[in-house]
Amino acid sequence: MAGTSGVESTKPLLRALAGERLDRPPWWLMRQAGRYLPEYREVRAKAGDFVTLCLTPELAAEVTLQPIRRFGMDAAILFSDILLVPRALGQRLSFENDGPKLEPVSDSASLGVGDMAMLEPVAEAVRRVCTGLPDRTALIGFAGAPWTVATYMVEGGTSRDFHRVKTWAYRDPDGFAALIERIESVTREFLSLQIEAGVEVVQLFDSWAGVLSPAGFERWVIAPTRRLVTALKARFPRVPIIGFPRGAGLLYERYVVETGVDAVSLDTAVPSDFAHERLQSLVAVQGNLDPILLLVGTDAMRRAVEELRASLGSGPYVFNLGHGILPETPPEHVAELARILAEPLHRS
Repeated sequence: MAGTSGVESTKPLLRALAGERLDRPPWWLMRQAGRYLPEYREVRAKAGDFVTLCLTPELAAEVTLQPIRRFGMDAAILFSDILLVPRALGQRLSFENDGPKLEPVSDSASLGVGDMAMLEPVAEAVRRVCTGLPDRTALIGFAGAPWTVATYMVEGGTSRDFHRVKTWAYRDPDGFAALIERIESVTREFLSLQIEAGVEVVQLFDSWAGVLSPAGFERWVIAPTRRLVTALKARFPRVPIIGFPRGAGLLYERYVVETGVDAVSLDTAVPSDFAHERLQSLVAVQGNLDPILLLVGTDAMRRAVEELRASLGSGPYVFNLGHGILPETPPEHVAELARILAEPLHRS
């Protein structure tokens, strides 16, 4: 299989990412450490604010480990945030009730080159998590892909129409490319820092990949991701890289072929037959239960989980959601999901 890492491991996640089909898929959930857990809310209150929580190693490590203790996922994902990269570039960052707030940038010259010392607490959190994980549990690090990070930096937060960032990219593509390259440079070092501290897998979140035209997707999603993957593979050839180009639709296949990722995470809208027929022969696939089904639970969740396993379980497959777990999700539904995934699949 193209793009596999060649890792030999007893850890189910690493085995699946290396191209192995497992009878029971390894699983973890995006945003599995978060507000749906009462123990997380206690630590969050102790931290005082979100950035402090991310950059206090003992607290970040604790919330990373909480879902593993409670549910026994096959992977922990480091508790951090994609917007620590713009903060390291000198952009002011805060989190309010309606999401992240940044001072919008319109010129990459206003940014620094990247203060990696500001990100060192993340490496210390990784080292602390490594001492607390079960032997079979892998540790995932992550960063935002350059396009998605750029959207927050230019828009000053989340956006409905991405007016500012797309206007800059259309009017001044060379100037916008300079911003992408600045983000890319710090992201490369941020992921390297995490790997050197002990993470075994990294995921690139391109949450807003789906808002671009095909030409924009090629320039601002595929090309920077390919450069990051190439650089990381040169330094860490045995560390698998998962890409998540959320909303990419039919462009998922191009993303897989042209970026060199070892696995691709699927958003909720990706049909499982498309994933199996067009993607799974190239890389491992991950996903893509609708987070609302986890919120709802009941037989609806069980049927959807079994359908995903039947559709994708014949190849290298990691079970996950199609996006992050919702804060309103009852923890007992996650416990039920764990029980379902531990059962043998009864094929008709």
